Amino acid sequence: MSEQFATAPPRISLMAAGELRDALKAIGEGRGPAAVASLMAIDSASWQAIEQRLVAVVGNDLRALLLSAAGGTGATGSTTQTQQFLG
Repeated sequence: MSEQFATAPPRISLMAAGELRDALKAIGEGRGPAAVASLMAIDSASWQAIEQRLVAVVGNDLRALLLSAAGGTGATGSTTQTQQFLG
């Protein structure tokens, strides 16, 4: 008898959510090194959850979201998409 286990989707940890928020804020303030440091502090399981949520909610990837948050070319409707993703 073969049992199949449903795997729960990866979750974004509270720490990772804070790091992503800090990275977006740093990008908006022009502090690139601080943004990179915040992004590098996110654990791998949370990264997977962030990637899946970006595709499901925003329909884009993190690079496009960061570019739009920085005011560069990226996803259309950037402010709405960023706010929707971050809740």
